[in-house]
Amino acid sequence: MKDFKKYYSLPASPEEVYLALTVPATIYLWSGEEAEMSAEPGSEFSLWEGSIVGKNLEFEYGKKIVQQWYFGDQEEPSIVTMKLHPVKEGTSVELKHTNIPDEDYEDIVEGWNSSYFGSLQDFYNE
Repeated sequence: MKDFKKYYSLPASPEEVYLALTVPATIYLWSGEEAEMSAEPGSEFSLWEGSIVGKNLEFEYGKKIVQQWYFGDQEEPSIVTMKLHPVKEGTSVELKHTNIPDEDYEDIVEGWNSSYFGSLQDFYNE
């Protein structure tokens, strides 16, 4: 199991980024994919046609999102925490993803960098 932590800069307010990560219609705008998402703790979510699935654990509007991502039968849950920090240029997203299975680590890191935050950066820079 491995952990991944990185900061991403987005030229939008923390509130805008929060909505982009939690509202299905907005997720569709930047990802191009239908999403099942709710800002309700305990709700299940699905992104990228089910390639990312899990449970929403905690929300703090405009500040924090905590999710559990499913990777089959794992003893320790894989937890994703996104903290949104206001900065002069917009938002600094502090991403921490814990307990990533070794065999999935490279794909997950690539996904965060290109598909997830790469797509968000492209969306805001258009």
